[in-house]
Amino acid sequence: MILDNFAFLSGAVSAAGALTGQLITANSQLSTNTMDLGPLAIGGNQVADLGAGDALEIAIGILVAPATATTVQFQLIQADDAALSTNVQVINQTDAFPIASLPAGTVVPLHYDRAAPYAPKRYIGVRYISTGATVTALSVTASVVKNVQDVKNLYFKSGFVVS
Repeated sequence: MILDNFAFLSGAVSAAGALTGQLITANSQLSTNTMDLGPLAIGGNQVADLGAGDALEIAIGILVAPATATTVQFQLIQADDAALSTNVQVINQTDAFPIASLPAGTVVPLHYDRAAPYAPKRYIGVRYISTGATVTALSVTASVVKNVQDVKNLYFKSGFVVS
């Protein structure tokens, strides 16, 4: 998985590779960054639909596990404004995960579907929705990536024999 600082919707990565997360403290909160897919100033191109063509993913990394909430859901959204508040549409979403399923180090993949049947909009972002008591302590990164690295399958038990 290759991370690009310009493709982060929540959080950031330093030049040294250290991740900084976005703190989620509300039951419905938007990503701090939006991606502008608007037309170029020269040429009058149409708004891009990034989900068309090669498959993309949103890699949502849990840096600090959520506390107090019952469940957390992640949504890829599009809107007409950078604040993600005008004509918002959900492109794709995860199930509502119980907080026990989201320990620190978890990477949640969210497929970047095309906007169809909706028309693509200029801005995309992520919305975090929790149920139960107001979520506390949840720190996340969310980045548009080509593929999601499955951290849980990186390490295998030592001492096995290949025959």
